[in-house]
Amino acid sequence: MAAKRARRKPVKPSSVGLSVAEVAAADTPREVASLTEAIEAADGAVLAHYRDPIGGAHLLLAALPVERVAATPFQRELSEPHAKRLQKVFEQLGSFLDPIIAVAAPQAQEPVRFWTPNGLHRLSALLRLGAKTVTALVSPDPALAYRILALNTEKAHNLRDRAREALRMAQGLAEIDPKRKETEFALELDEPSLVTIGFAYAKRPRFAGGAYAPALRASDAFAAKGLDAMLALREACADRLLAIDDRVAEIVKALQARGFESPYLKNFVVARLRPFRPRGKPAPAPDALLDHMERAAAKFNVDRVREDQLARAPGAADD
Repeated sequence: MAAKRARRKPVKPSSVGLSVAEVAAADTPREVASLTEAIEAADGAVLAHYRDPIGGAHLLLAALPVERVAATPFQRELSEPHAKRLQKVFEQLGSFLDPIIAVAAPQAQEPVRFWTPNGLHRLSALLRLGAKTVTALVSPDPALAYRILALNTEKAHNLRDRAREALRMAQGLAEIDPKRKETEFALELDEPSLVTIGFAYAKRPRFAGGAYAPALRASDAFAAKGLDAMLALREACADRLLAIDDRVAEIVKALQARGFESPYLKNFVVARLRPFRPRGKPAPAPDALLDHMERAAAKFNVDRVREDQLARAPGAADD
């Protein structure tokens, strides 16, 4: 069952985080000194050292050679149109005003010494421009490399991107510490159902994830089981989901043969497979949800669908 979100309490103005003097504090802990050495060893330069105004973590503003930085391997594929748009903007402004976030790469592979979890497109645009240097906020916390979904602000994620990134991160984290509980990676993975949907996209790139996401999101929750075990369970759920999707495709074709035409036809069918949930009642667990959808798909009668039902049905085009 999905966990209920706690209601946010109001806060008093200017009551959170560090003061200006605390942000500018000049103490240099050991991890910052080591990071400074790593930046200089990569032919970079530290421009400033300060503490984050909310959490107090130490950060370095640095100039790094662009060839020394690469995107984390868990990120979405590069969007060529977006990278080209950024390149054009940088050329027109004559400025690069939005530093990327960077951490030391866990294993240096020359020439790369740093990873960025949120700068793939900006970095690509700079490389296309032939730029020599990128400015970066460099953190001594390597965990930031796995917080792509929380940190990425340069281009809106669609469901396919988010799901693929969540799966790649979960697999990468499982290689590091397979027995750590999935609940400990809630921030990194954002939503538990994303990993399941990511498996579905990995096996079927044209999977219509948007039709199934609302039901899965409402039913799922992070589990207090090892990440490796949860990956196996989520892959099994994805296989069941793809089998349901095969049946949905058959139903859609049958409806089209009867003359039904709509960009929301698949969403309409999937919505009719979901169990009815009275307001205030908890959603079924993922296995129970898939059980119900399998039974409903098997006995779906296309002859009982009317035009007015499709016309009234809400829908959204899949991503």
